[in-house]
Amino acid sequence: MSADLHIHSNLSDGTETPEEIVKLAQAAGIKTIALTDHDNIDGIEVAMVSGQGHGVEVIPGIEFTTENPRAEVHILGYFFDHHDAELSDILGKIQQGRVERIYKIVEKLKGQGVEIEADEIFAISGQKSPGRPHVARVLIAKGLVANFKEAFSRYLDFRAPAYVPHYRLLPAEAVALIKKAGGIPVFAHPVISNCDEVIPELMAAGLRGIEIYYPGYYADQIEHYLALARKNGLLATGGSDYHGAEGGRELKLGEHTIPDELVDKLRNEHIRGN
Repeated sequence: MSADLHIHSNLSDGTETPEEIVKLAQAAGIKTIALTDHDNIDGIEVAMVSGQGHGVEVIPGIEFTTENPRAEVHILGYFFDHHDAELSDILGKIQQGRVERIYKIVEKLKGQGVEIEADEIFAISGQKSPGRPHVARVLIAKGLVANFKEAFSRYLDFRAPAYVPHYRLLPAEAVALIKKAGGIPVFAHPVISNCDEVIPELMAAGLRGIEIYYPGYYADQIEHYLALARKNGLLATGGSDYHGAEGGRELKLGEHTIPDELVDKLRNEHIRGN
């Protein structure tokens, strides 16, 4: 059997419901999944219940979107208490920041001569975890760009003209928050962030793993992070970063998985630490 520890539902920037994801995982022969919506844990409970009925273990998960001066740094969390009051309070503030960010992105786009409205974005994203992929989908639907790649490269990437920073949550703060809620913090897709220098600071805050197995990574990149993990006593994890059949990525659930033994090590670390 296998596992996928990085999946998004339509409660953040994915396109399928938590229940649909569980059914897809079962059909793909995946034993364990983690629903890791961006700054949102609303899908965990329903996914866990659905998983019980379909023979799929669902691990509580989340992906925090944080920033440092150089890049976006995403922090995954696993096995935390998704009823934790402090976690819920912080997420409420982050989600409000996401809504405010959409209005700012729309204004920047209008400054570039791109006419869209915030309500068009909220119609597909809801009011909790709207993000740049939702903006990209509106741009595509209106024929203003051809695809996700163009939407991000022209307007939405970290250095692009319509980029707006996130709610001010530092990477180490996200790590500490997950740890305080009893979870295992993991540095997500480090090749994308390209800022290994943050790892010592994250470890000091409680980082316990690195997402080493990720779609598109080259063998030398995987070996680099495996060596780094061994050197620092960090766990190796991985996942597909699946966003749905209409999520803008050519990837099916089940095409990128990790062995059960990596999940077991993650689980054992959680038990040991709690």
